[in-house]
Amino acid sequence: MKHSSSPPDPRAAGAALVTVVLWASAFVSIRSAGAAYSPGALALGRLLAGVLVLGAIWAVRREGWPPRAAWRGIAISGVLWFGFYMVALNWGEQQVDAGTAALVVNVGPLLIALLGARLLGDPMPPRLLAGMAVSFAGAVTVGLSMSGGGGSTLLGVVLCLLAAVAYAGGVVAQKPALARGSALQVTTFGCLVGAVACLPFAGQLVHEVAHAPVSATLNMVYLGVFPTAIAFSTWAYALARTTASRMGATTYAVPALVVLMSWLALGEVPGVLTLAGGVLCLAGVAVSRSRSHRVTTPTPVAEPRPEQVS
Repeated sequence: MKHSSSPPDPRAAGAALVTVVLWASAFVSIRSAGAAYSPGALALGRLLAGVLVLGAIWAVRREGWPPRAAWRGIAISGVLWFGFYMVALNWGEQQVDAGTAALVVNVGPLLIALLGARLLGDPMPPRLLAGMAVSFAGAVTVGLSMSGGGGSTLLGVVLCLLAAVAYAGGVVAQKPALARGSALQVTTFGCLVGAVACLPFAGQLVHEVAHAPVSATLNMVYLGVFPTAIAFSTWAYALARTTASRMGATTYAVPALVVLMSWLALGEVPGVLTLAGGVLCLAGVAVSRSRSHRVTTPTPVAEPRPEQVS
């Protein structure tokens, strides 16, 4: 007997787990820092902190410049994901309530699956599709259970949708670059491209740093060091070892973790419907990450006829 696919890499699974935990924590920090920083300034400050950390690691490890063939994917993912996505999401979350933002942004993994299948030739096994359907249902449940608290605007919904599209496009562009450059190279220079794209907000950042409370600035630095420098690196490491569609499905664990962290850190006790949605998100991720074990029947070997035996 043999399995239809090789066993998953435990290091890649561990890297994906680090990513989703840190990305979930980012929502709590964005909520705090976003009260003192405008969307563009917050994105630029976060990216600059991330570039400093990533650049230091890159210099110490002496990985060198990314290969020329990797730069197209690095540039596209840097502008779309590190740059546009962060600004649009920060702005969108100021225009819609948390539930609506979570609901709209979670269109991203579905777009990744569609783009991955169309542009990268990613397989779409039934377990992956089923798991994503369950997780999306969970994200919808979480979003609906949390909506209505702060009101939403059409602009906010559009911004969150644009953020989801930029996220999907950035991931699909990053995948081929990881076949040519290392995870650290792709992440470091993608973050640098995003920071350069956000430089028009430098004036706002300088002005707001002078007036923002220390706690908000520390949250911005935290966003740069952990959910950006570390989490994007572990994401790239895992993405290089699996498909974009499967990695996108993994991020459906984020809404469930956000609910848990908001409960523990902010004292926001979730309702029964919210908890049920979180469980669905995690269940869907488990299904999408599992692998079917089809048994292949060995081809029978014909017995040699007597006249063939020497």
